[in-house]
Amino acid sequence: MNNDTVTSPFINTSGTAENTFDAIVIGSGISGGWSAKELCEKGLKTLVLERGRNVEHVKDYPTATMKTWEFPHRQANTRQTVRDNPFISQAAGYGEDTEHFFIKDKDHPYVQEKDFLWVRGYQVGGKSLIWGRACPRWSPYEFTAPARLGYGMEWPIRYEDVAPWYSHVEKFIGVCGNKDGIESMPDGEFLPPFVFNSVELSMKSKINARYGNRYMVQGRWAHVTEPNEIHLQQGRGKCQARNKCMRGCPFGAYFSSNSSTLPWAAKTGNLTVRPFSVVHSIIYDEQKGKAVGVRIIDTNTKESIDYFAKVIFVNASALNSTLILLNSKSSRFPNGLGNDSGVLGHYVGFHNYRGTIDGDIEGFQDKYYYGNNPSECMMPNFRNLKKQDTDFVGGYMAFMGAWRSKSEAEDCPEQIGAAYKEALTEAGQWHTYIYMQGETILKESNRVYLSDTEKDQWGIPLLVTSVAYDDNDEKMKQDFLVQGAELLEAGGAKNVNGYDRNWPPGLDIHEMGGCRMGADPKQSMLNRWNQMHACKNVFVTDGACMTSTGVQSPSIFYMALTARAVDYAVGELKKGNL
Repeated sequence: MNNDTVTSPFINTSGTAENTFDAIVIGSGISGGWSAKELCEKGLKTLVLERGRNVEHVKDYPTATMKTWEFPHRQANTRQTVRDNPFISQAAGYGEDTEHFFIKDKDHPYVQEKDFLWVRGYQVGGKSLIWGRACPRWSPYEFTAPARLGYGMEWPIRYEDVAPWYSHVEKFIGVCGNKDGIESMPDGEFLPPFVFNSVELSMKSKINARYGNRYMVQGRWAHVTEPNEIHLQQGRGKCQARNKCMRGCPFGAYFSSNSSTLPWAAKTGNLTVRPFSVVHSIIYDEQKGKAVGVRIIDTNTKESIDYFAKVIFVNASALNSTLILLNSKSSRFPNGLGNDSGVLGHYVGFHNYRGTIDGDIEGFQDKYYYGNNPSECMMPNFRNLKKQDTDFVGGYMAFMGAWRSKSEAEDCPEQIGAAYKEALTEAGQWHTYIYMQGETILKESNRVYLSDTEKDQWGIPLLVTSVAYDDNDEKMKQDFLVQGAELLEAGGAKNVNGYDRNWPPGLDIHEMGGCRMGADPKQSMLNRWNQMHACKNVFVTDGACMTSTGVQSPSIFYMALTARAVDYAVGELKKGNL
């Protein structure tokens, strides 16, 4: 196949004559984009393999500026859409305006041994186009709690190892927030935050006054609120507070691979992006004792093609990365690349989002807010920090906020007539909400593995998911429902109601583990640099690498780990160690 025929704005045609590069990156999403940026900046000719179609910034955001009434169904999912896509139609942000960035259920099946809704976005940019954009840092507690409190394995790194890389990432992607000085949610390199609305400000004051260890803070979000020079150099502008982010932002205000890291990498002249490339496996050379390349299946022609490189970064998203490694079999690694420990595919986790609470706020009838804030307020974790103080292990943070309904018409019993018309002219009541993001325990029994009998359209075994909640998750949810209700009431809420969303694992879209880090090669796949213990020139820096799930949203942690790992890998290459 002539690779020069592959169209992409990032293609370096002079480098595609041969299939050999300095580095190969599998996946173009949040961590893959960062791998590409850092490798290219350091002078490595880098190939990025993406299984989905190409997406160009702005050009391929077809719904970005459309009005609600311009959609045939006003952005709603039709009954036929839900029938055809019972899984993906449940995903946060999925709708008539964003469906082009999500994969359809029938196109990419998998086997659910236990209920698990696997949300995927197969295109250049991956899920960086549709992520939630919350960017709190992990706290020092999250690195130590699993081993210290006896519910998980020791992390091979600490907060101090990652802190400078958090700063490196934050400055580049643009993270808004406030320096609050809270131990369980460390401060970062922040742009100005989105301001509290009047009700949130009142709630914050009341909650912070009542509790000594519970703080309602402005969200840390990957949005350029006031661009610095580095953001202008990327061609990115100020957030317009439209809250239409998952359609693709034509202003480049929120961070995505498409608006930021991939174009930045392309400017070096070292980047080649190949879309329509399903990775079959990583090629291991028994004589050399290392990986030498990646085998792909062209999604259109079904042709098998091999690409070669000195170093390989696996960033296909946690479960796909694990699938690729499990399918990368050889005489040396019959159970998957680097899998001497036997833990590959095990210790898979997620975040517990099941508990949610809402309420009403009286008063503030002369107050409203400008724009549609794309961020949310945060409640940092206050459970099981220095010691276990509950009947469950791990902790939870929460997202919260207040909003005002657009009109009083919601309280009008008859949706017709003069009274209804009059009600439409007046803003409605204020409401508030809070929902949890809880840590789950990475257990050996929570696993994914390859089907022995079922394959996809490219002949690759389907992934089987066997992941479930446990009693600890139930206890944590119940604690949140009690504590969260108290928090809203302390903030002035009335008619407070909490409930269990009964989401299956996966809808949190924070799947983690399967190829975990650890100091002991007998119990882990990766060392402290995200480098495979048993195959030194392969690095895994997406969610698959996680030793525990922690409490915070993980995406910015992946970015920091990726930048750190690339710095180490390039140093080892220069020393001739890879």
